[in-house]
Amino acid sequence: MNESIPPVEALEKPTQPKTEGSIRGFEWWRRTFQYKTGLGLTPTEKKQYENDYEFVLQRKQCNDCYKYRDWILQYSPTVIFMAQQIARLNSGGGGKDDSFEKSGDQAVLKFDESKIICDVCPEWRSGGFHPELGILLCQNRIRDKWHLEDTLAHEMVHYYDNTRWMVDWLDLKHHACSEIRASSLSGECRFMQEFARRGLGFKVNRGHQECVRRRATLSVMGNPNCKNEQHAQKIVDEVWDSCFGDTRPFEEIYR
Repeated sequence: MNESIPPVEALEKPTQPKTEGSIRGFEWWRRTFQYKTGLGLTPTEKKQYENDYEFVLQRKQCNDCYKYRDWILQYSPTVIFMAQQIARLNSGGGGKDDSFEKSGDQAVLKFDESKIICDVCPEWRSGGFHPELGILLCQNRIRDKWHLEDTLAHEMVHYYDNTRWMVDWLDLKHHACSEIRASSLSGECRFMQEFARRGLGFKVNRGHQECVRRRATLSVMGNPNCKNEQHAQKIVDEVWDSCFGDTRPFEEIYR
């Protein structure tokens, strides 16, 4: 494999700036100029600027993430279709809680936009799914709204799988199967995406399948029950035929 899981990046959320005016207009320009040139900059001012810069950056990333999310939920055919399919599964439940429906003897998280949140992620990934919380979009990893579309579609496949089959996410075969389906159906392994990532290293023949295998293996490696890369590859291989061929709720690989 040409990829590996990078180490977790240490991140700290910045504190609120002393005043809103200190990060706006001329004052923000003055502080930026002073920071870049070092003219009259004290160690305290340097530390405060770095904190405020990170605050401004994270606030912009958060605003952009929610703006992209709302646009994708309204206009992406893939995401709209997935939301409809999840809603159909939820509609058969009889739960009384506002956040959960019943599926057999299990509580299933209902889907709506409030279950898709944006936040800063220390891991080098663009999103995640939790069966009791919903979908996380990593605002500091999302490049643009098209990247967010692929990420959201990927996590919604996990959401669909969990709603329909109550996936045991600590079971490596369950996990691998959902990762294979999510990478294959979300569009993240379509030709242009993979070519943009890998350039001339992308293989036209069976390139989609290689991408799905690679990304599913990386995801399974992050499971606490996975021993190493070879273990992850073995699990992916064991479930590959049945899971790659399962395109539900689509009739075929759409993107």
